[in-house]
Amino acid sequence: MDGINLTNLLAGLQALSWQNLVMMAVGGVLIYLAVAKEYEPNLLLPIGIGCIIGNLPLSAMVAEDGMLGILKKAGVDTELFPLLIFVGVGAMMDFRPLLAQPFFALMGAAGQFGIFGTLILAILLKYPMNEAASIGIIGAIDGPTSIYVCTKIAPYMLGTIAVVAYSYMSLVPIIQPPVMRLLTTKAERATKMEYAPRPVSKLSLILFPIIVTIAVGILVPQAAPLIATLMLGNLMKEAGVVDRLSEASQKEIINISTLFLGLVVGSTMTGATFLTLKTLGILVLGLIAFILDTAAGLLFGKLLYLISGKKINPLIGAAGISAFPMAGRLVQKMASEADYSTFVLMHAMGANTAGQLGSVIAGGVLLALLGVK
Repeated sequence: MDGINLTNLLAGLQALSWQNLVMMAVGGVLIYLAVAKEYEPNLLLPIGIGCIIGNLPLSAMVAEDGMLGILKKAGVDTELFPLLIFVGVGAMMDFRPLLAQPFFALMGAAGQFGIFGTLILAILLKYPMNEAASIGIIGAIDGPTSIYVCTKIAPYMLGTIAVVAYSYMSLVPIIQPPVMRLLTTKAERATKMEYAPRPVSKLSLILFPIIVTIAVGILVPQAAPLIATLMLGNLMKEAGVVDRLSEASQKEIINISTLFLGLVVGSTMTGATFLTLKTLGILVLGLIAFILDTAAGLLFGKLLYLISGKKINPLIGAAGISAFPMAGRLVQKMASEADYSTFVLMHAMGANTAGQLGSVIAGGVLLALLGVK
């Protein structure tokens, strides 16, 4: 067989390690969860196939000049993909419930407790400050924010942080209900709330994203890119004069960015970086952050329940995390289980949008603490 180099043909097989095989299996599990369980399929499926591709030995796709290498430099290293996703998220958000009842902003703030509580815990466990902050931001329960912050301060942890963040986002309906039942009584969960808010004018809806962008950009400049893109998407929606741009943001832009982001994140999940005790620790700490967020929101909700003379359903506090709109819908589901006639969806959405804003600001605060500009 003159002229045929069998060594080159077998190079990929020889370079294949058991870690690569394990991570390919992990990629398969993520694809299964996306297809069979419909857990965040728009992201977990691309991450899963990206993980398989990233663990193919000697693959040209993950090389610096390969497809995924180019996408990483263009959209992840520059934080472009998370920001484009935020434009789409903003275009899908409705701030009317929050503007009609501004006190829900307090629940959005309470729902970020897990970020800083976990940050402190990670520091006590001897994680470096940048890694502790990257782990803490998982408590935002917001994939793009977690990716943006991690890329800034600990890019080598990107694959782990992204997968954990999006996995817990998809597990909101599984993780939150036990905490809700533990910290509230059935009578509290059945609390009915009237929804007769003051009307919100179109002028208010247009001014809100502009004012928020200016205020947060000045007070927490590190959060300016995230808040500005989120508010840009919302402004296009509420202005009503750029429907094509708004619809493109909600569909084509966010879908393409999510696809490319998922593929790149998955490709970073190599056996050498993922199969470590540190990864297990991040999984545990991320779960703690999620539980702390939910518990803090519920306890603050119970406080408002007592202060208001039992007129505020404490479940609303659990919607103060950033997983929009899943957390708001789950609150309504839990309230309906306690009493089928209880309707708190609009209140929960007010807290949920506040949580989205709160997570972005919290991410900016973490970057400021680490001196990132």
